[in-house]
Amino acid sequence: MTQPVPEQVDNTKSSTTDDLQPNNKAVKREERQKQSTKVEIALTGSEREAVDEHGSLSSLTVYSIILREGQEELQRPLLSLWWSGIAAGIGISSSVLAEGIIRSNLGSDHPYLSLIESLGYTFGFVLVILARLQLFTENTITVVLPLLASTTQRRLLCTARLWAVVLAANFVGTLFTAAIFVHGSVLTEEILSAVLQISRHVAELTPAETLMRGIPAGFFIAVLVWMLPSAKGSEVLVIIMFTWLIAAGGFTHVIAGSNEIFSLVVNGEMNMFTALSHHIGPMLLGNIIGGTGLFAMLAYGQVREEM
Repeated sequence: MTQPVPEQVDNTKSSTTDDLQPNNKAVKREERQKQSTKVEIALTGSEREAVDEHGSLSSLTVYSIILREGQEELQRPLLSLWWSGIAAGIGISSSVLAEGIIRSNLGSDHPYLSLIESLGYTFGFVLVILARLQLFTENTITVVLPLLASTTQRRLLCTARLWAVVLAANFVGTLFTAAIFVHGSVLTEEILSAVLQISRHVAELTPAETLMRGIPAGFFIAVLVWMLPSAKGSEVLVIIMFTWLIAAGGFTHVIAGSNEIFSLVVNGEMNMFTALSHHIGPMLLGNIIGGTGLFAMLAYGQVREEM
């Protein structure tokens, strides 16, 4: 007589299903969201929908959006990162160009030159961020959040790879644009003179001053990236506000600043070693401290216990 075959359980399917189940913290948040307040009970169905539509994103939701973007960036091919980074370096140089155009028209003795000129600084950031180009300082938070969520050797190497490729590509773009500005005969003498004046002002900072002023700039760019998912149609205004603040406050941004420093290099006023060691290097370190060391850590810390 044939013995019945015992029924086998698909443990793989079971474990996968368990992994997809929400944890207790997520369940509790969902239960709280379903509970109506005393005021909401008195609302009609359409009014409750309006409340939901105008509700702001939670910190955990924003974190999840940026985390997913960071994971996608880490998986992009090197060649895609490279060309996008070069385009970003060229695009961000329009900040220095716009500043030079404003200065050349207002004159260096205008009483509010710094405040008005700083509006030109926002042009390159609007271009690069809305065009979804690879800007290094955005990646001080975007690709760092996946690393903080799962700190593995492979993810650490992927993050280092992306940083190295994007940073080098950004510098190629800003160096190329600086050469065009100075030797390409595309700018009038007045605008070129204004661009070099702006660049010399940045070069007057000591390495220590450059580093310290890079910390707020890195922090503000990371804040900007964090705010964009909640901007809801006001992205341009948010970008202008915070990048204007960087310029008006005299803070240093490594990619836009590299275009200014490279302009002096290709003009024969500074050698490349000094440019990298005394100016671009301290800017880079300051931006990383402000973007990753401060804001990214704080952003992760505020949602860690909710996951």
